[in-house]
Amino acid sequence: MVSIRQATPPDAPSVQDVARESWHAAYDDLLGVATVEETVDEWYDRAALETSIDDARDRADAAFLVAEDATDGIVGFVHVIPSREEPSVGSLLRIYVRPRSWGEGVGTALLESLEAAVGPAFDRLRLLVLAENEVGVSFYESKRFERVETRESELEGLEEYVYERPL
Repeated sequence: MVSIRQATPPDAPSVQDVARESWHAAYDDLLGVATVEETVDEWYDRAALETSIDDARDRADAAFLVAEDATDGIVGFVHVIPSREEPSVGSLLRIYVRPRSWGEGVGTALLESLEAAVGPAFDRLRLLVLAENEVGVSFYESKRFERVETRESELEGLEEYVYERPL
């Protein structure tokens, strides 16, 4: 069983590790190991993660939560901020779980805790996922997210889906 809590800046290395493991499991075959490493290094820079975690603290319209297991430490995380274009929409920037914990309810627990934390601030959640990420697509669709758009991703010209769900 995991507990969900607000992330703190010292969690950044573990968050980066979860991101790296998840990205390799989901994207190595699609993007290649080197591209995954470069992307994680850029998008999950520890200093930037610490800033994101600090920015989300004590805000009603943002959250950066971690799922922690007593044995394995941090096994997942989720991060939401207001959409730049529509402040009433929560942009679900990141939700990742260590691959060894996939299917154990960690992602569901993170999403439910996130909704409880920021639900009053938003009308709906919006997220992007690469179309080839079968695990991610399956998870979002199982959680009643609806695909509202397909567009080109900034990653190697791949397609990505835009999903939304009312809160």
